[in-house]
Amino acid sequence: MVTLTRNAPNELGEFLKARRAELSPRSVGLPDGTPRRVPGLRREEVALLTAISTDYYTRLEQGRMQASEPVLTALARVLGLNEDQRDYMFELAGKETGRLRRHAVQTVQPQLQRLLDDLTSIPAMVLGRHMDVLAWNPLAAAMVGDFGKLPEADRNYAKMVFTDRMRELYADWESTVRITVAQLRMDAARNAGDPRLTALVAELSELYPDFRRWWSPHDVAARTVGTKTLNHPLAGTLVLEWDTLTCSTDPDQQLVIWTAEPGTATYEGLRFLASWAAGGPRPAPGRPAGR
Repeated sequence: MVTLTRNAPNELGEFLKARRAELSPRSVGLPDGTPRRVPGLRREEVALLTAISTDYYTRLEQGRMQASEPVLTALARVLGLNEDQRDYMFELAGKETGRLRRHAVQTVQPQLQRLLDDLTSIPAMVLGRHMDVLAWNPLAAAMVGDFGKLPEADRNYAKMVFTDRMRELYADWESTVRITVAQLRMDAARNAGDPRLTALVAELSELYPDFRRWWSPHDVAARTVGTKTLNHPLAGTLVLEWDTLTCSTDPDQQLVIWTAEPGTATYEGLRFLASWAAGGPRPAPGRPAGR
């Protein structure tokens, strides 16, 4: 039975034809051969380079066949598609986009780093795939912990919430961890087959019985907004509202910020921590700030 793509008219076929029309045989390592009536590669040449039959490719371009992800990946390589074009082709074919990019090593986007550098009174950090902490500002380090002192492999929020420090920091630690595990489960759905994620889940499962218990029910949650209460050793009780902003140039990177209503004790506590992080005055041991 013939399976059609979900888009009508045949946008995927038109896209493939437009892309192969831009290429010459020489550009893909084929001999020029005889003169052509129309510019670009012939269907049989694209099929040859993609290692599929000419009939398969013809039916795909005509909208009479649905391509598998491996075939689409091979076509992206043969046609020299950039990242946006590749994602667009996968979208037209009704497939998950961006899988190859998600398996690549992430670095913080420059615009997010500049934003972090300018945020001096609001704790903020950038989370990547699998809840890796890609970047942070000094106030986030003062509030949650010095990420820079951790080995890069341990700079992961899902790992950090199970540490003794986080158990003491979060007033409702169990609720926080259960939400974190649910968010990681959601991440797993978007990054199925990623070996780094598989290794992370295996490590957490081996180290923490609580993780195994809360991972099993398949509860999921997206990172959106919420409220956290922290028992900070220097700033005292902090009741913070957190929000998540997704990077448009890399949706797998999210800026997480914590804010407080001006005039509240938490707001004053954040101001104190900002001063402390910048090398300002430190309180006497055991004396919480903002009190």
